[in-house]
Amino acid sequence: MGAAHQHDDLEINLVAEGGTMLYLFGGVPVEVGPGSVAAFWAAVPHQLVANSATRVHWVYVPFATFLGWGLPDSLVSRLLSGIPLVSAPSAAVQTDPANFAQWAADFTSDQPERHRIAMLEVEARLRRLALATLGEPVCRYTGGDPALRRVFAMVRYIAEHFREPLTVADIAGAAQLHPNYAMTQFRKVVHTTVSDYLMQCRLAEARRLLVTTDLPVNDVASAAGFGSVSRFYTAFTSACGTPPAAFRREHWGPAR
Repeated sequence: MGAAHQHDDLEINLVAEGGTMLYLFGGVPVEVGPGSVAAFWAAVPHQLVANSATRVHWVYVPFATFLGWGLPDSLVSRLLSGIPLVSAPSAAVQTDPANFAQWAADFTSDQPERHRIAMLEVEARLRRLALATLGEPVCRYTGGDPALRRVFAMVRYIAEHFREPLTVADIAGAAQLHPNYAMTQFRKVVHTTVSDYLMQCRLAEARRLLVTTDLPVNDVASAAGFGSVSRFYTAFTSACGTPPAAFRREHWGPAR
């Protein structure tokens, strides 16, 4: 995962062997340790910035499927707000590695019934993960690397202020760096520009508002931080492959 990116799926990870994965989830550095399961909405910008795990499983659940599961409102709200669910290594489930491997085999099978069984089991695993972690804080990064901490400060500032007009100087100021140096450091860690990362945050918020509120599309553009409605339409259609109104029609029912 070379750069911060996003896609319209629920993503579920398991660190099966080895050490820790350090993720940036929507502006927050989060450690996912051995035996831990992490679940998050992948439309929120995310990136693996350090990794000592030797075996990891990834499961991607289509957004419409995730919304159609009828999960508790508190769980859906948390995930769509960019806050992941991460189990502690001390709460590792011994059967997880075998289950994730079985799902991988089922999803590559040409038998639809195996696909259906695997998806039911993935849904059940997410519900159990939510029961165990919904009220718990995520495991934040506690390392002392000053370069990472400065970049994390900028990413966190973007995540908290992307709805507002932002300048490079504003973002660099969050890390107390000169703008030119700050942008260089940002790109070294996040492997994308500040403007691209800012756009990802705004697009994720637009997706969330489209499927969870009845705000008019023009108001969604404004609430997500887009200063121009035409720019919002262009950026959203390019990133999502469909205009905002069509995206809402596709996902509206299950999300309400």
